[in-house]
Amino acid sequence: MSIRVGIVGISGFGGGEALRLIANHPSFELVYAAGDGSAGARLIDRFPGVPGALADRVIQKWDPEALPDLDLLFASLPTGRSADALARVPASVKIVDIGGDHRHVAGWTYGLADVWPDRIRGSTRIANPGCFPVASLTALAPLLQAGLIGTDNILIDAKTGISGAGRGGGDSRFGFAETNENLIPYGLLNHVHMPEMATTIAQLGGASAAGLVFTPHLVPMTRGLLVTIYARGQATTADCLAAARAFYADRPFVRVTDQPPQTKWASGSNLAFLSYAADPARNLVMALGAVDNLGKGAAGTAVQNANLICGLPETLGLEGAPVWP
Repeated sequence: MSIRVGIVGISGFGGGEALRLIANHPSFELVYAAGDGSAGARLIDRFPGVPGALADRVIQKWDPEALPDLDLLFASLPTGRSADALARVPASVKIVDIGGDHRHVAGWTYGLADVWPDRIRGSTRIANPGCFPVASLTALAPLLQAGLIGTDNILIDAKTGISGAGRGGGDSRFGFAETNENLIPYGLLNHVHMPEMATTIAQLGGASAAGLVFTPHLVPMTRGLLVTIYARGQATTADCLAAARAFYADRPFVRVTDQPPQTKWASGSNLAFLSYAADPARNLVMALGAVDNLGKGAAGTAVQNANLICGLPETLGLEGAPVWP
C-alpha cells in the first residue's frame, strides 16, 4: 500500500523531522516537497543525508492550488501562516497541520494521539498539538480523568531545547553565544500554547482551567523537552502512578516510570515518559513528562496521527529506539 504524501515547510526543523520519518515509512511515498525560501533547491542540498531515492527531488514553491495528486499533506508552517492556505487544499487530501493555526478550531480534530486516538481515526483534518501541550497534557490526562486533581490551580514549569524556537527568523536570542551556558524564560503570561492547554485541560477535567500558569524556558541543548507540573490534590504517588498505568495500558508510546524522566530517554523517538510524586499532607501532586520536542512534540505525533487517519497501525514507521547517548 503506497500513500502519496507531501510536506510543506520541509526545510524547517519540524518539516525536516517529518521528512526523516516519512523517508523510512513503509507505506508513505514522498512525492511533493514544498517551501518558500528553499524553493528550487534539491532535498540533498538541504539535507545531505537524505536517502538516495529522494536526493534529487526539487523543493517546490508552496502553492495549495497547484498540488500534485496527493493522499496526505503534512503542513509545518509558522503559526499564522497555514489557515488561509490549507483552506484551499482539496477536500480529498487528508491534512495533518503541525503548526498552530487549527488547534481546537471547528472542522479540525485535535490530534492528541495518545489520549484520544478514537477521535482521530476517520478524520481528514488533524491539528497536531504543540510540543509543550503534548508533554503537559499527556502527563495530566490520567490525573484529570480520575479526578485526582482539579483544573483550577495548575502550574507548568517547562524546559525545551533550542530547536523548539524553530529554524527561521534570524532572532539573535537563539544564536549559540546567547544560548550556550544560559537559561532563558520567555513567552510569560501569553505564550501561544496557553489557550490550547487551558481548553484541553477543561475538556479532560470538566471545569475551567482559567487559573493555569505556564512558564517555558529555553535550555542550551538541541532537542528535548521536560515539564514539571504542580497541582492540588489528596492523591498519593502510588495513586497517580496507578491511574497513569491504567489510562495508558494499551498505548504503545507512553512509558510510566517510577523514576523522574529525563529528556535524553526520548531523544529521536516518539516516546513520552511520565512520572508522578505526591504528598497528601501538603495537598500537592507533581506530574512530570519528557518528550523529544521534534519527535513526539511535533513530527512523531504527526506521523502517528497520519497512521490513524489512513487506517494504518499507529506504530508504523515510529518504532525506532531513542538515540543514546
